[in-house]
Amino acid sequence: MFYRNPSADMLLTEAELDLGLVRRARVFHYGSISLISEPCRSAHMAAMRAAKAAGVLCSYDPNVRLPLWPSPDAAREGILSIWKEADFIKVSDDEVAFLTRGDANDEKNVLSLWFDGLKLLVVTDGDKGCRYFTKDFKGSVPGFKVDTVDTTGAGDAFVGSLLVNVAKDDSIFHNEEKLREALKFSNACGAICTTKKGAIPALPTVATAQDLIAKAN
Repeated sequence: MFYRNPSADMLLTEAELDLGLVRRARVFHYGSISLISEPCRSAHMAAMRAAKAAGVLCSYDPNVRLPLWPSPDAAREGILSIWKEADFIKVSDDEVAFLTRGDANDEKNVLSLWFDGLKLLVVTDGDKGCRYFTKDFKGSVPGFKVDTVDTTGAGDAFVGSLLVNVAKDDSIFHNEEKLREALKFSNACGAICTTKKGAIPALPTVATAQDLIAKAN
């Protein structure tokens, strides 16, 4: 359930942005919902342009929510309109199917979302884990078996925990061993988030994620 029309995020204006903060960031992370309507669309675009110009890593999680868009076609067009602005993109298998109109398990379909300049494309596959693609290597990292109660927030836990590690060491994009370790941690965070109801209360700590990893080894 989404309570909108209007909600605070929809009313954000470009004039309210602290672009200095954006330019000083290590990572600028965004979704696609802010592209749906004005004035937040213009605010989103201005912040993204400022981040790009300052050399800040741009991270994109489309987070497809079709009921919020006028139509599926409008959603697909809007999401893809800023696709090539990102340095890192995280998508779910369902989102790959929606954006490509094809089988998310077909690597050719996944790679149709790749473009020159992208550093990392990650596809989350639910409890199966995730797949990763860079210009130099690709692979998959298995997920963790847990008793799932509510999947709300699992994708956010995954991408947020990955970006923590990227912010600490962006050589992850060029070092497969480091990337796989980071993705294992993110898989654990996403899995733990599904074991409780609600998005925020279910978010794990570093210790709980590390404990799950240790028990699985």
